[in-house]
Amino acid sequence: MAELEIHHEVEGRADPLEKTIGVLASVLAVVLAIVTIVSHRAHTDAVLFKSEANDKWAFYQSKRIKFHSLELGIDLLNALPQRNPAADKTIERYEAEKKRYTKESTEAQDDARNQDQEAAHIEAQALRYDFGEGLLEIGLVLTSLYFIARSKLFPTMGVISAIIGIGMAIAGYLR
Repeated sequence: MAELEIHHEVEGRADPLEKTIGVLASVLAVVLAIVTIVSHRAHTDAVLFKSEANDKWAFYQSKRIKFHSLELGIDLLNALPQRNPAADKTIERYEAEKKRYTKESTEAQDDARNQDQEAAHIEAQALRYDFGEGLLEIGLVLTSLYFIARSKLFPTMGVISAIIGIGMAIAGYLR
């Protein structure tokens, strides 16, 4: 049976940068994977914080609705032409409950605002991670183009893009 030989264009020519750029591309791929995971986690956390904030705002609204219902009850009792002692006791009870609902709604509002601020903080982090991820992807692609074009310009531009991407990811972490 005849042997089949496959000849390559670059056969016999060793490219000293090939291994180095191959390792560089692999390292960029690993860093990209890490930043992608961190970015996705930040987006998930932002959604969770925003959901908790929405729950707290709903709780705040329920307290305010109860407060306004008590105000309406007091207004209706005050509108009666003749009030009896039971109506006066009810008004006293409603006034006490209004104070409680005012306190509870203020606490709920503060909690909701804190959750909103935390969600906004994490969203800002996630945005920086996204920019870092995008720049790392560009860096990886540019670096890999060396194997097609054999031009040192591509890995150089790829490294620059990757460094900026890593910087953006670090900025997201430090925010």
